[in-house]
Amino acid sequence: MKTSLTRRDFVRGAGATLALASLPMLGTQLFAADNAKRRLKKAIHLGMISGNQSIADKFKLAKETGFDGLEVSSPSDLSVDEILKARDATGLEIASVMNSAHWSSPLSDPNPEVRARGVEGLKTALRDAKKLGCTSVLLVPAVVKKEVSYADAYTRSQAEIRKVVPLAEELGVTIAIENVWNQFLLSPLEAARYVDEFNSPRVGWHFDVGNIVNYGWPEQWIRILGKRIAKVHVKEFSRSKRDKEGLWKGFDVELLAGDCDWPAVMKALDDIGYQGWLIAEISGGDAQRLKTIAELMDRILAS
Repeated sequence: MKTSLTRRDFVRGAGATLALASLPMLGTQLFAADNAKRRLKKAIHLGMISGNQSIADKFKLAKETGFDGLEVSSPSDLSVDEILKARDATGLEIASVMNSAHWSSPLSDPNPEVRARGVEGLKTALRDAKKLGCTSVLLVPAVVKKEVSYADAYTRSQAEIRKVVPLAEELGVTIAIENVWNQFLLSPLEAARYVDEFNSPRVGWHFDVGNIVNYGWPEQWIRILGKRIAKVHVKEFSRSKRDKEGLWKGFDVELLAGDCDWPAVMKALDDIGYQGWLIAEISGGDAQRLKTIAELMDRILAS
């Protein structure tokens, strides 16, 4: 299993209850903006750190360049024990576990054997998250395409996730649904309904800010999803680059140089009482690149 972000550098490729409530405070670093105190932490994906150095050295570099934690993938060929040792040696936390099986074995696939592999991959990711002291696993729940109808994607994915909810509740790890370009859950009202229908505190949302900009406004989604948001991915999107150079080129823009209204996004996170992680999901690189990302994220946090 590859440990780099590959397609995920630019978004991997591709009756609701609307009460708003705060999440538990997970951070320790304070950022002040508009007279509101924020307790938020910064992270990047382990695969964003370039080079052939050891996991321990990558954790050390992430800490030295200003991050509080790392996102990792599971199932993967990385040793959980090695990650644990690096975590403990640096004091960094595991901000999120990204399920690596949901694209190759989507829970919406017509083939039950494919869906079964997806279920097992999700279970592995949940168990690894528990070992790593991580509170959530990112899941892309379904992929709608010509051969997979929207209705089937909805019912199949929910049926498969329900098989895993008891394990998530036992472990105390949240299955966090991510909004990606999978032609599924295209409205925040529907996204909230999808989560609520599990009737479990261990099913929530992993909100990706940049993924929304092509067809909506992230701050509106944040206020509707509210307490359901477990983690937040940070990336940019430029509508002008999309229009001039093509759809996927919209992601090829630096943080703060696109069309994400970060002050509005941060105000919306403040309004719902979000106190969790901001995890960059963009092109990484060497130490200097990581420092740049950390500095840009600090500007976002202070906006």
